[in-house]
Amino acid sequence: MNDRLQTVRKALTGISGVPVTPYRQDGTVDAETLSSLIQRMAAAKVHNLMAAGNTGEFFTLTMDEVRLVHATTVKAADGKALVSAAVGRSLAEAKTLAKDAISEGADAIMGHHPMDPFAGPSYQAGYFLELAEFSTVPVIAYVRSDSFSVEDFRKLALHPNIAGIKFASPNLMLLAEVIRATHDAPAIWVCGLAEGWAPAFYAMGAKGFTSGLVNVFPERSHAIHQALEAGDYGTARGLIDGIAGFEMLRTKYNNGANVTVVKEALGMLGTDVGPVRVPGVVALNDDERRILRGIVERVNTEALAA
Repeated sequence: MNDRLQTVRKALTGISGVPVTPYRQDGTVDAETLSSLIQRMAAAKVHNLMAAGNTGEFFTLTMDEVRLVHATTVKAADGKALVSAAVGRSLAEAKTLAKDAISEGADAIMGHHPMDPFAGPSYQAGYFLELAEFSTVPVIAYVRSDSFSVEDFRKLALHPNIAGIKFASPNLMLLAEVIRATHDAPAIWVCGLAEGWAPAFYAMGAKGFTSGLVNVFPERSHAIHQALEAGDYGTARGLIDGIAGFEMLRTKYNNGANVTVVKEALGMLGTDVGPVRVPGVVALNDDERRILRGIVERVNTEALAA
């Protein structure tokens, strides 16, 4: 397990791409298009593919659809990228999905933040700990709240089967505090808020970042990662400035357009992955689409010229 943990931790210091889930015209999961997308991302050397993450619309997928996404991703990645299978909902469902994903060959399990509206923060941390105890491959805890205590975070970071914590809160003071409190822990702290937040997270001591942009422009994500790894914050900021409009569109409607922007950008580049499922924003309006097309054409031109 130690070698496997080290492999997962190394991947977490890179780019954790979250693939979209394509749909056919009848609304079912399009495994063939997903396979092609995964093959492209693996060929682009994305370090870690988080199958059925939030950009993959996890919470709109049925259990069987999640299993299909996991199995398709593992097969299509073909060992060229690490695959972390995202699981969640009730702890029982998360364990069942984890067991099935591991049997398909997933390298790691990513536990989605338990979204029960009546959950106690320490018990949410306990959810991750129980999942880590159950799993026979390393676990990544996806924490989307700043309500956990420092002690809760410390328990996660010290667990022998938790490879890293995907920290998805903009509370940078808390991030700094928990990193200070876990210097003796081997777990990796990962920026869970994508490229735009990555420089600040790196400055606090986190490594690596998650990305939806990597579905569309993996070369831009790699350039940002390389700049951050080199400590070249000026270059990283300049590269992020170029995709700031893309990320800003994703935050519209209380982040409801997060996946919509990625899917429509893929469509503009010739890969039809279908619309977003309700309750996400199903489609952009004409003004939003015009803005996105301008960004996509500019960034694509820059990528081709590089």
